[in-house]
Amino acid sequence: MGDTPAAQKALRRRMIPTGRSGKYRVRFGGPTSMEDVQLGEDLEDKDTEFTWEVKANDRAYHKQFKKKGFLCWRRKKYKSNAIHTAKYNFFSFLPLNLYEQFHRVSNLYFLFIIILQSIPEISTLPWFTLFAPLVCLLMIRAARDLVDDIGRHRSDKIINNRPCQILRGKSFLRKKWKNLCVGDVVCLSKDSIVPADLLLLASTEPSSLCYVETADIDGETNLKFRQALTVTHHELTSPKKMASFQGIVTCEEPNSRMHHFVGSLEWNSRKYPLDIGNLLLRGCKIRNTDACYGLVIYAGLDTKIMKNCGKIHLKRTKLDLMMNRLVILIFMSLVIASMLLTLGFIFMVKEFKAKHYYMSPIHGRSVAMESFFIFWGFLILLSVMVPMAMFIIAEFIYLGNSIFINWDLSMYYEPTDMPAKARSTSLNDHLGQVQYIFSDKTGTLTQNIMTFKKCCINGCIYDSDDEHGTLRKRNPYAWNPHADGKLQFYNKELESLVRGRQDRPVQEFWRLLAICHTVMVQEKDNQLLYQAASPDEEALVTAARNFGYVFLSRTQDTITLVELGEERVYQVLAMMDFNSVRKRMSVLVRNPEGSICLYTKGADTVILERLHRKGIMEATTEEVLAAFAEQTLRTLCLAYKDVAEDAYKEWEPEHQEASLLLQNRAQALHQVYNKMEQNLQLLGATAIEDKLQDGVPETIKCLKKGNIKMWVLTGDKPETAVNIGFACKLLSENMRILEDKDINHLLENYWDENGHQRAFKMMAHHNTALVINGEFLDQLLLSLRKEPRALVQNAVVDEAPQEPAVSVLDFLQPRRISQMWRNLGPFQSVASKSCESPEARRERAFVDLASKCQAVICCRVTPKQKALVVALVKKYQQVVTLAIGDGANDVNMIKTADIGIGLAGQEGMQAVQNSDYVLAQFCYLQRLLLVHGRWSYMRVCKFLRYFFYKTVASMMTQIWFSMFNGFSAQPLYEGWFLALFNLLYSTLPVLYIGLFEQDVTAEKSLKMPELYMAGQRDELFNYSIFMQAIAHGTVTSLINFFVTTLVSYDMSNTGVSKDYQSFGVLVAISGLLSVTLEVMLVVKYWTLLFVGSIVLSLSSYVIMTSLTQSLWMYKTSPKTFPFLFADYNTLREPSSLLLIALNVALNTLPLLALRMIHRTVLKQRPKEEEEFRSEEAVEEPAMRHLRRGIPARRSSYAFSHREGYANLITQGTILRRPTHTDDGYGDTAYESPNPSEEDVPSQNKDSAFNPRKISILAKKRRQHFGKGSQEEVPPNISSQTGEKQAAVYTDNQSSVPKKLPTTTSATSGQIPLSSSEDQVFYSAPSQYTLASQPERLDVRASSWKAPLWRDSASSRRSQLEVPTEHHSHTSS
Repeated sequence: MGDTPAAQKALRRRMIPTGRSGKYRVRFGGPTSMEDVQLGEDLEDKDTEFTWEVKANDRAYHKQFKKKGFLCWRRKKYKSNAIHTAKYNFFSFLPLNLYEQFHRVSNLYFLFIIILQSIPEISTLPWFTLFAPLVCLLMIRAARDLVDDIGRHRSDKIINNRPCQILRGKSFLRKKWKNLCVGDVVCLSKDSIVPADLLLLASTEPSSLCYVETADIDGETNLKFRQALTVTHHELTSPKKMASFQGIVTCEEPNSRMHHFVGSLEWNSRKYPLDIGNLLLRGCKIRNTDACYGLVIYAGLDTKIMKNCGKIHLKRTKLDLMMNRLVILIFMSLVIASMLLTLGFIFMVKEFKAKHYYMSPIHGRSVAMESFFIFWGFLILLSVMVPMAMFIIAEFIYLGNSIFINWDLSMYYEPTDMPAKARSTSLNDHLGQVQYIFSDKTGTLTQNIMTFKKCCINGCIYDSDDEHGTLRKRNPYAWNPHADGKLQFYNKELESLVRGRQDRPVQEFWRLLAICHTVMVQEKDNQLLYQAASPDEEALVTAARNFGYVFLSRTQDTITLVELGEERVYQVLAMMDFNSVRKRMSVLVRNPEGSICLYTKGADTVILERLHRKGIMEATTEEVLAAFAEQTLRTLCLAYKDVAEDAYKEWEPEHQEASLLLQNRAQALHQVYNKMEQNLQLLGATAIEDKLQDGVPETIKCLKKGNIKMWVLTGDKPETAVNIGFACKLLSENMRILEDKDINHLLENYWDENGHQRAFKMMAHHNTALVINGEFLDQLLLSLRKEPRALVQNAVVDEAPQEPAVSVLDFLQPRRISQMWRNLGPFQSVASKSCESPEARRERAFVDLASKCQAVICCRVTPKQKALVVALVKKYQQVVTLAIGDGANDVNMIKTADIGIGLAGQEGMQAVQNSDYVLAQFCYLQRLLLVHGRWSYMRVCKFLRYFFYKTVASMMTQIWFSMFNGFSAQPLYEGWFLALFNLLYSTLPVLYIGLFEQDVTAEKSLKMPELYMAGQRDELFNYSIFMQAIAHGTVTSLINFFVTTLVSYDMSNTGVSKDYQSFGVLVAISGLLSVTLEVMLVVKYWTLLFVGSIVLSLSSYVIMTSLTQSLWMYKTSPKTFPFLFADYNTLREPSSLLLIALNVALNTLPLLALRMIHRTVLKQRPKEEEEFRSEEAVEEPAMRHLRRGIPARRSSYAFSHREGYANLITQGTILRRPTHTDDGYGDTAYESPNPSEEDVPSQNKDSAFNPRKISILAKKRRQHFGKGSQEEVPPNISSQTGEKQAAVYTDNQSSVPKKLPTTTSATSGQIPLSSSEDQVFYSAPSQYTLASQPERLDVRASSWKAPLWRDSASSRRSQLEVPTEHHSHTSS
């Protein structure tokens, strides 16, 4: 293809060392950009074995392969494309669900008691009295799990039944996703979702480019391009040729590495290397591409996104786990009590047999045997201390609180008709204990809408005059026929300056926005449609379009504008591409008058350093940038300069020489670019708003007051993530931001010396934030990774080596760290953790450090890394975690967290289907946690505490009664009282507590988020509260039993007889009234419903007792209903009523007095604590040295553009070309997306190989400027090798070629690198602060007095101060 054989051989593959291990990995050249950071992997990993073979159009070939499964079972190696994310199927539901349910200790306990009750010799209660409730409980929980799983089945069915076009025979047929198999060829159209991991074979775009949006995978909103191999691009031009395609792809086994793929294509006895740039991942969306064709490499659960989705975990709340431990504790206590009572029986039975020898026939068994049976009898009798009714009622409480979430109109989002939804009914109390929130960024915090908000031109700010949209209704840009009418920005004064054509800075400002970009344009319905690589660029070019500077068309070396109605063609001499190191983009053009001009846009940190002079206007612009940063707007600086012809002729050979280097090309080109990008003249700055969702800053602020820490996990760039962090108030201007180098230094010295506690105490008093990336996490998350340790190595070999000590911004780094250590103090090693591995100790140190920070932002992370971060915090902090996201890349994180919340956004419903709760907006999280979560936790805690109290209070009397009945395990109460006490007599008040109790209203809960901290500290129910409830119940039972015993004894001396049944009735009624009065004191939210529940509970006792003690029931079954008129006979005596009143008074009045004293003491204690804290705050030393460098203005640069598009434009690979019928392109597969046609006619007007109608006005004058304006490039001008495109470019055009991997050895053609010419490129300073430099300060002191400011509402210039009000980021 124009390259020498030696060059082709050298470019086939490069072996790049990956670290200390000495192992190598294969690195292929390809369309991936310099910014695609890939982590080196150990090739001994089983997932990197190249044993995955895919043969095109041959299903039978893949069906013959099997791999070992469970035991001797063998399953297919190549999975179908159907996915199954549900937990159960028809056959596994019953056994698997029962297995999960019996993980609860309470269920095992009940099953054990039922088995004991089924033995007649030891049974004291009928076995079905406990069996029926247990079956009911299991059925309720099983039904809940079944409903949740049915939702997953429905989601899987919808996804599996999505349509796609599969090659069958010689035509494409419409099939379902589930019908796809490995080796199939698929046709995808614009805006369709990729159904599997595909090898791109061809597309309708030039050079078979394909543009994809990966927001659902990595959260990035900018477009990425993928490119097919040259050989498939030229050969596979029709369905007929694709049907005969028999290539074999050999690649790595399915794995979870989203940004890594290595393989090769063998076809026609030749091999072609493949990398991630050739792969379309499942879940991507095709953009700006009419049709593309791919070969299925991984299908279904083998795809990379599904490998990152993780498994469904059984989520249990802290209270649920605590109940398991409490059941074990209670059971052990019951065993001990039963043993003690059995010992009492042994002594009593010996004495009884000695005194009453004539009763020996009744006690025919031996003492040992009778003691054995008595032990089990007592265990059954006391088993009600773990009431099954509590677990059954708890299920209804959870269900009711979930329904309240669904019914809450305050969380209903009317624009999308989306209410909040609780998909899980067992995690409501967990919502009240959350300490960490892990949030996605794109689509969760932001709306993913970029709006041109403000601009600064020549030192004057132009704000919008039309904030409320009144002017837009009458279209203020009607004078411009090319205006799209969608621009929300309008300034009348700026419009008059533009139309007046007298202000050159204004003209050059808009001309730069219309020229310096990589946007492509096409015509549709006589309208210009811009296709941008990022929403930022589209917003800028659209703004220029509406102000009369219309980007009309481009060719390989020209760009055509319409400037206020006049068409002008500029010759593009060079495009200097953007990347994350340069942070700028430049275009060198020759205008129609013949003069040369350089237009540059980029970050203020790099543009301001390259200015020709720094006067009043430059200083004013810098102040304006600071104001924009305070308003959390995303800024770009714009600059230009006129280039002399002689200077260009001197620079152009250097550029050409650097373009042809085989080694160190990126550094050489960067040096050449930097030489041209000097002595610029500042034009101004743009301010773009990345719109947040409604109420995001307020929500985060409120949650932080509730001691909830917020972590943002995103796949986006650090600059963008940090800018959003400031916009949503997660980060603040006075916050120290620690980056990877700082954190590594801290972690390396974490275990060295003492002072760990003091250091973290001081960190807690100062605002600190962490900003880390995926590479750092890959080094850190080692013990949690299932895959072998990744050898993290920077694979961006085209970047220049980082040389600290070169940059003036970076030489303060060691001093900053040393000062930090002086302030923080060294950390002490913990002896208890000495047995941990170095990886685990490093992880623990990181979590300890992060837990003391106010915010953590993780950038460039994969879906699996998101889940590992959540697992890391859960492992070392033992806290309740919540994950919230809206895309498929958040599914694994949502599954891993204790609570997963899916936002019903624009990125599909996968996050929703795998979540526990569904919200429409992030701001609803505030109400979900602070209101519903706190209420649910408080209600469940009160419910548990009261239930344990009333159970002990009523059932502990059985133990006291055993002391008076010879330890014979005889029950004290009527059998029906025991059966109905927890199910009917005391149920409704308990149910009211669990469903309707409120300590404060919803409005006060939102105004006082500090109340939420009680749940985080487990204050409302813990072991102490549990023991208090047991003690309270024990005291109540003692009073009810022994006071009744003493009074009855005295009454018997006076001649009033008290039998066993009357005694039991007195104790039962005293206990029932005592616990009822207690619930009346506990409940704070009294309503008519609560009063009704009290009345109904007591009425049910009266009604049911009248029935069970009636004469008719006694005649029916005397053994079942032995208490004939017991209540009536007892209560008709006034002494009995006085006794009951005495018991209730003794149970209530002392406790009420203790509670009042306790509250009085608590009111005085906070005042003392506040005084103590204020004294501590005064004594706390300030940590001034922890500020990041010199206090300075924060750069608000955040540009989501991606490297590589400038190369595609200047090479011509991105532009359409005329059809060459003599080259065999007559029957092309790309001319029509209709898959049913075997061969498409070549005369189709919309063919990809016909010249596209570039614009509306470009049809008239196609050669307005010289021969370079419309000169077409031959198909092989892009210098693609036989194995891989984008290799070495041998043409002599002025475009920027693809970059090649560098090597460490120097070459003869290498341009020497300057040691000080470009400090930003060779150093790694903090990218979030711009340190003030001495020369800048001198300029301000000598020449600048006050910033020039232009009021948007004024028609004259005035000198005013920069406004300080914050810009609102909530959409109106």
